[in-house]
Amino acid sequence: MIIKKLAIIGASYLQLPLVKKAKEMGIETHCFAWREGAVCADVADFFYPISIVEKDEILKKCQEIGIDGITTIASDTAVVTVNYVASRMGLLSNPDDYSEVTTNKYKMRQCFLENDVPSPKFTLVEDANHYQISGFRFPLIVKPTDRSGSRGVEKVLDPVQLEEAIVRAQKESFEHKAIIEEFVTGKEISVESISFEGKHYILQITDKVTTGAPFFVELEHHQPSSLPDDIKEQVCKIVLNALDALHIQYGAGHSELKITENGDIKVIEIGARMGGDFIGSNLVQLSTGYDFLKGVIEVSLGDFHEPKIIEQHYSGVYFLSEETQYLKPIIEHWCDYPEILEAEINNEELRRVECSGDRSGYLIYQSDKKYKI
Repeated sequence: MIIKKLAIIGASYLQLPLVKKAKEMGIETHCFAWREGAVCADVADFFYPISIVEKDEILKKCQEIGIDGITTIASDTAVVTVNYVASRMGLLSNPDDYSEVTTNKYKMRQCFLENDVPSPKFTLVEDANHYQISGFRFPLIVKPTDRSGSRGVEKVLDPVQLEEAIVRAQKESFEHKAIIEEFVTGKEISVESISFEGKHYILQITDKVTTGAPFFVELEHHQPSSLPDDIKEQVCKIVLNALDALHIQYGAGHSELKITENGDIKVIEIGARMGGDFIGSNLVQLSTGYDFLKGVIEVSLGDFHEPKIIEQHYSGVYFLSEETQYLKPIIEHWCDYPEILEAEINNEELRRVECSGDRSGYLIYQSDKKYKI
């Protein structure tokens, strides 16, 4: 029996479900990441302490190993390396030429503009002392061009706050650039999808609850979305067009959108990867029965099977922070709640969150009806 070899870029807790799933499937796992925080190092069959941005070094090692596929979940930075290595080894991935478009918010906005994908008005800031916002009205949103997890994202109300937010966003950015966007109010959702050979399959739509201004860090995710069916249909049509525009042909997709009170739909950003926060790794399978992790692995190995939605449940995740301290006793006694499948407190200190890394714990649920804590 020939054992398939899978390279996984990243080894933090975000990749752990992927490593475990691959091993469950009888696949030999090869993980690449810094040693610090590499919880997958002791789980994967092989671990290589190579930074995920060291593309050529990872390529060389993957060629030595003779991998059959390469993938990642929930990491924009790792996506670039996946596409780079795969394209040079003749493996399945999205086009390397479009890696930056799917990981850089400014270039993504440009792509949306060129392909009639509805999205917020925007402008690039390369120099904190020189930027153009004529035609914009406050409030505005400032973001690093190339980070995820709400790092450096901030709503600003006036020019003074804008200058300060630009400096913070540029410090967070790998390329030291920021993007200014018009502020879109409305319901936040994400669309979870998987693609193979350019055909896209919508798996689920997720409702989001955030901290709100100024940092908009996610505190809850719930599936399926409570949107009316006609709006869901419009959302899916827009997302399919956006996935095509970004040349996403293989693997998971995580599309974030806002729907205004007037019913306007705006694409905020799209990741050529699973959604983090347990959305892709846990919630999709809990709400639909479709094994999303297995599907992503099969795509990377060229053995894809069309998704079948075999179940309909409600699933979701709540995150613990100072804003949600009411969750602490529930998480501490989560076994008393039959709907809660998993819960953990990883930091006893409850902080007000400015990015997803500030959250102190979580609980994941599955229910046959809407579950509100």
